[in-house]
Amino acid sequence: MTAYKWSLQEQCHFLKRTGELLDRGYPLSEAVESLLFQLSKRKRDELSQCLADLKEGYPFHQVLAKLKFNQHLVGYVFFAEQHGGLADAFQSSSEMMLKRDLDFEKVKKLLAYPIFLILITAVLFVFVETSILPRFSSLFQSMQLQANFFTKVVSSFGELLPFISLGFLFICLLFAAYYFFIFQKLPQIKQKTMLASMPVLGVFFRLFYTHYFSVQLSYLLASGLSIHEALHLFEKNEKQPLYKDLGKEMIKDLRKGEGLEEILLKYRFFEREVTHIIQHGQKNGKLDQELFFFSKYCLSLLETKIERLMKTVQPCLYMLIGFLIISMYLAVLLPMFHLMEGF
Repeated sequence: MTAYKWSLQEQCHFLKRTGELLDRGYPLSEAVESLLFQLSKRKRDELSQCLADLKEGYPFHQVLAKLKFNQHLVGYVFFAEQHGGLADAFQSSSEMMLKRDLDFEKVKKLLAYPIFLILITAVLFVFVETSILPRFSSLFQSMQLQANFFTKVVSSFGELLPFISLGFLFICLLFAAYYFFIFQKLPQIKQKTMLASMPVLGVFFRLFYTHYFSVQLSYLLASGLSIHEALHLFEKNEKQPLYKDLGKEMIKDLRKGEGLEEILLKYRFFEREVTHIIQHGQKNGKLDQELFFFSKYCLSLLETKIERLMKTVQPCLYMLIGFLIISMYLAVLLPMFHLMEGF
């Protein structure tokens, strides 16, 4: 049976309600069964099949993966099954992903309207450059008048516009080809290192990966596992190739005698401050708590930076739109004034 696509909000709400029922003392299978009646028929049928798998002993993270849940949510469930804090992990992970989805929706709404205005303005600009300005130019020539500087600039830009459009399309195709034929074939750690090295956007990737790694490691350590045992569970995480590869490499370095803080310095997709947190946590014997609070700090900082980016991008887009509109306005009016001066 083909799994029906659950939206991220639906996934988060389902996981959050499951965590709330677990908090009230429900066994996992009963909690899931109680939520069946709150779903649509199609989803209820799918979840009934997955519930049967759960009762047969399949791990819950495999059940969610079968439903094509978000890989980060599946990862949270996988680690929760290892350390036993299912209720808290389900609720915290769903709240975190809901906040991230809300931030993405804000960004999309922020960009959608200005981009729409830019496209409309660009169409009007092309219309002015191809239909109105040529008539002014013909009139200037017939009256032996010189076109003004602004009209020449707009005409020149109109001539360059097809080349600019083709160049932009070529760059997009180049990036798409690189992504599908080269980037996707790179090892996961190399991919994330490249993403974290991107200008402007790299900091968002670093904060997210640091938050995720820190919070999962803190839960595992709080359950009584050693660092080596916790990383071994990372290595067993088949649903998230990055953390599987990361756990494997870090275990090798630990066996060489390297400290955890030294190992993390090798990975550029982690914030440098996490090494100081680990050193401090190992000294005071509260590494799990230090990592947990640092993960919350990373998440808070990530949200703050997203808000700042939105406040910066929006005025810039509207300034660009305003410039294009004023340009068209002057492109029409200045030739008219110039024509009036010629009489």
